[in-house]
Amino acid sequence: MSVYTTVGREELAAWLQPLGLGELREHAGIAAGMQNSNYFVTTAGGRFVLTLFEHIAAAELDFYLALQDHLAGRGLPSPRPLADAAGRRWRLLAGKPAALLTCLPGAAVDTPDDAQCQAVGRLLAELHLAAADFPAPPANPCGAAWCRATGAALLPLLTPDEAALLQDELAFQAAQDQSALPRGIIHADLFRDNVLWADGRPSGVLDFYFAGADCLLLDLAVVANDWCFSDAALAALLAGYRSIRPVSATEALAWPAMRRAAALRFWLLRLDARHRPRAGEVVTLKDPEHFRRLLAAFRLAPAALPR
Repeated sequence: MSVYTTVGREELAAWLQPLGLGELREHAGIAAGMQNSNYFVTTAGGRFVLTLFEHIAAAELDFYLALQDHLAGRGLPSPRPLADAAGRRWRLLAGKPAALLTCLPGAAVDTPDDAQCQAVGRLLAELHLAAADFPAPPANPCGAAWCRATGAALLPLLTPDEAALLQDELAFQAAQDQSALPRGIIHADLFRDNVLWADGRPSGVLDFYFAGADCLLLDLAVVANDWCFSDAALAALLAGYRSIRPVSATEALAWPAMRRAAALRFWLLRLDARHRPRAGEVVTLKDPEHFRRLLAAFRLAPAALPR
């Protein structure tokens, strides 16, 4: 989360009125993440999170907010968007589509233990099952087509070594046949900073704005790449996931390539933010080198999915 769009107190107070939350007491920008503008908002009715969507079309935004409402209704710890009397989950604020969501308790963990990895594996599988009947989801906005297009745009901006690695990996991924892999709605960004914990349990799943239809295995690879610092942690993650949703033999075979695909996707996201930045008041840029090294390691020593 970052602040690209500044929101004044008076215009925010006017925007909040249809939600019936009482007097605006304070609002403060949240400096974390990369895509949207976010504020903590406190009113007489409680504390909330305000998100202004910088580059999301209205139809896509309707999906993201409806999905979070759907998952919260299924018992997942998802933020729930507040709607006005007309049922609108978002309205324009400072010229941008904006939504107010419930502020969930807890805090993220930097170094998860094996029990937390197992718990987040269960949570991910529960999310996949809870979203399975959500109608007509759009495709993953940062899926294979996005990787190809973004990679092509970035190639002239990279060092020769980076460009060679990117070209080779894009060719490898283009050759993968994923047609037999189970698909559904994936979170696509379930990093450690997007899960809150309270009383030893996940209390919040944040930032659904990369969600879309794709291979479920990709979501598991994204989580493994960020959460698992050891073989034991990976085994715990998989045990938690499999306790809710079995992993098929076809998925097991695709695992080495999918971990590479997940690393490639976030390498490209961070390269894009570095080389083609957007102006912002408070902007968090993350180092792409971590995912370049991770991708190189997976290419050098691919590992099978643990049993």
